[in-house]
Amino acid sequence: MNHLIIYTHPRKSSFNHAILDAVTESYLQVGDGVIVRDLYGMGFQPALGSSEMLGGVGEDIVQEQGYVSWADHIVFIYPLWWTGLPAMLKGYIDRVFSYGFAYKYDNGVQSGLLAGKKATLIHTQDKSREAYEASGLGNALRLTIDEGILAYCGLGVNRHLVFDSMHASTAEDRKSWLAQLSEMMRNPSETKEKPYTNSI
Repeated sequence: MNHLIIYTHPRKSSFNHAILDAVTESYLQVGDGVIVRDLYGMGFQPALGSSEMLGGVGEDIVQEQGYVSWADHIVFIYPLWWTGLPAMLKGYIDRVFSYGFAYKYDNGVQSGLLAGKKATLIHTQDKSREAYEASGLGNALRLTIDEGILAYCGLGVNRHLVFDSMHASTAEDRKSWLAQLSEMMRNPSETKEKPYTNSI
């Protein structure tokens, strides 16, 4: 299987980067194909230009769309900021998941063009899952990200994994989480949901 990992965090010492390493190594261990797009590391330009709104896609976006086409499975790794995607990742979606590539309309009827591909989201957050669910923000995230972006483009969402209460977690907590995550990525059909994998 071919996995495209879209990673979004500016710090290499972050727990998000540890997640990236664990996921990448897990796929390589089973012989799968992996391409990592580190949006901060590659200096991705997230701002959508006026020409792109008219269908003018540059070579940099054609290349990214090629990676998306190559992938059977797309993994998004990012921190939750302001109850949503980081601007860098949102800009990647704005520019790469463009009309005519990721979705289209025929006679006013929308259709996703990435059907048949799967997606996994892995994000970190400081608040607890319970706090998000109690406020209704958990459901808002499901609707705006899982449904409003990915499913809209035809992607089937395998899991939305959440590492919550990050600032309250210990080094041992994080070590255990990464071990469980690695096992889940290597054996997705055999691994049951763990307590930290709260599907929001």
